[in-house]
Amino acid sequence: CTSCTSFPPLEFPGAANPSLPPAAWFQPFSSGTLSVFLDLKYKEVKRAGLNEMVEYITHNRDVVTEAIYPEGVNMFSVNLFRTLPPSSNPTGAEFDPEEDEPTLEAAWPHLQLVYEFFLRFLESTDFQPNIAKKYIDQKFVMSLLELFDSEDPRERDFLKTILHRIYGKFLGLRAYIRRQINNIFYRFIYETEHHNGIAELLEILGSIINGFALPLKEEHKMFLIRVLLPLHKVKSLSVYHPQLAYCVVQFLEKDSSLTEPVIVGLLKFWPKTHSPKEVMFLNELEEILDVIEPSEFVKVMEPLFRQLAKCVSSPHFQVAERALYYWNNEYIMSLISDNAAKILPIMFPALYKNSKSHWNKTIHGLIYNALKLFMEMNQKLFDDCTQQYKAEKQKEKFKIKEREEIWLKIEDLARKNPRVLNRPPASPNHSVSPPSLGETTALG
Repeated sequence: CTSCTSFPPLEFPGAANPSLPPAAWFQPFSSGTLSVFLDLKYKEVKRAGLNEMVEYITHNRDVVTEAIYPEGVNMFSVNLFRTLPPSSNPTGAEFDPEEDEPTLEAAWPHLQLVYEFFLRFLESTDFQPNIAKKYIDQKFVMSLLELFDSEDPRERDFLKTILHRIYGKFLGLRAYIRRQINNIFYRFIYETEHHNGIAELLEILGSIINGFALPLKEEHKMFLIRVLLPLHKVKSLSVYHPQLAYCVVQFLEKDSSLTEPVIVGLLKFWPKTHSPKEVMFLNELEEILDVIEPSEFVKVMEPLFRQLAKCVSSPHFQVAERALYYWNNEYIMSLISDNAAKILPIMFPALYKNSKSHWNKTIHGLIYNALKLFMEMNQKLFDDCTQQYKAEKQKEKFKIKEREEIWLKIEDLARKNPRVLNRPPASPNHSVSPPSLGETTALG
């Protein structure tokens, strides 16, 4: 390979280094095809040359000529596009993002320089997308996206920045990039449940969503409903939840009419037995309520507060605590105040019951605070809810007593029934057969 020699010496300073064969610039650092690349000396020479190139393109103007484009893209592709090794961590349900440590790339000191060079190349004031689009195409983007599954967070951080720059500069690639990211998400949600780059891809999408023109296109709304909401159900949600919540809130700030399907979707995927995940949902829900329009709040408040009532009653104190912190949010309290006639009857039973029965004293204090705020909000409504709650409790006690009396009558009838008294005892190896129709009639 003699491609590097096509660069003028001043424009490609590393290529002028006679210590390194020209082919070296286009060999990956981990390549074992040529014995020369196993020699640390040559790797060091290459590292020094790359450093020189990064410095040169960063501090000089008018250095990105037309001849640089194919060579720069080729160097990036040959050195970085590779098949990633199998994950050292378990996949699927066994993957624990908080316990499993990532495997760092051994050749990172060299790969980093290639990434830095290419990023400076893209960010150069001399860079012309019209020339570069011949080389940075769909195939290039696809190979770039495949690297997002790298276990090394340093590599994913560079990839995130580079893909964002490409999205900004190449208008013709935007729809393709969004479509391929969607495909990665679909595979993650419905097939693998394991991908290392979901947080970084969501971070890119957060910036993309922020730039969407209004009114939102139907495809963007479908992306929210069909991709972003189902991402909430994956076990490893904690790895990417802040970025996901940001994307969801960005959509709602763009179009408030999406609030109802989003909250209904969150309630659909609400965790049943995973308390830390439930706390994450409560965090996101408060972020949504911070930007919700009052007219949209009215549409979702009843199912929403039924779920909050369950959270307040949770034996896991962090879930109950996080839900009760909503009563410290002034905007949420203003929404509750405007709709107290609907919300207080939903919340009151859970608050009143747990003010006495919850095992955690901190929760008692937070519940008393919530009840006090409700009382100050509407004293008459609060008194009505109190009376109704006590009446319901009396009804429950009456029903329990009535049920017990019925069972006592049945037991008494059974004792008086000679056929029951004469029945031989059941064998320990056999289950007791239900009474026959005649026996049932006799009991009556």
